[in-house]
Amino acid sequence: MQPMLVDSHCHLHMLESGKSHPDIYLNAARERGIGHFLTVSVDLDSVDGLLDMAARYPQVSTSVGVHPCGRQLRMESPETLAAMAAPDHVVAIGETGLDYLCTEDSDREWHHQRFRDQIRAAKLAGKPLIIHTRGAAEDTIRILREEGADAVGGVIHCFTENWTSAKAFMDLGFYISLSGIITFPKSHGLRKVSRKLPMDRIMVETDAPYLAPVPHRGGQNQPAFVREVAECLAEVRDVPLPELAERTSENFRQLFGVGL
Repeated sequence: MQPMLVDSHCHLHMLESGKSHPDIYLNAARERGIGHFLTVSVDLDSVDGLLDMAARYPQVSTSVGVHPCGRQLRMESPETLAAMAAPDHVVAIGETGLDYLCTEDSDREWHHQRFRDQIRAAKLAGKPLIIHTRGAAEDTIRILREEGADAVGGVIHCFTENWTSAKAFMDLGFYISLSGIITFPKSHGLRKVSRKLPMDRIMVETDAPYLAPVPHRGGQNQPAFVREVAECLAEVRDVPLPELAERTSENFRQLFGVGL
């Protein structure tokens, strides 16, 4: 029997034909033991489509949020975002956060405010956060603290930071999600950090269609490939794959309240 895994962060609607035919990817993943999928919002215009997908497929959950890259993306008040997140299929606010690789040093006020608004929306909705942080760990941690994000917690998706940052995020009640980056040959530091993470704080993800793991690197990622992420993490931590699958799936259930 295949171990049951969860892809804790993917974008099914961004996959080739995924918006209209997600069955292609869901069935391929199911054959490899992946039983649940969190397809994550990056803009508010896609929310209705994601809600429809989650309503049609009981193994799919979704979120409401605006990606930190893209100042042109429509944003709403925390109250409106919280109302959009009310349906049961919506399990989180995000992905939100800070990305200093796509913003200028002099153009960060809107960036920080958008992040703060989504933290406030999560608190109003009573749902956890999905955090994207790149080149901005210190400010991400600071704003999470200032906004009291520990009241809802969440997950740091596609984690690539050091142990100090990992500990700070976990102290705020956040989980750490590892992506295909952990399989890349040069990711020695990330693998070292992943060995130290408590088992009750880790998840696995694809971020499909991005960041395909070895041996699929360079092509379109898909939820089925979360198996490679889990296999690599199990090897790095020297634990059996079924044990890692069970623990990461339980962590997902604990955070998002999703029955698996």
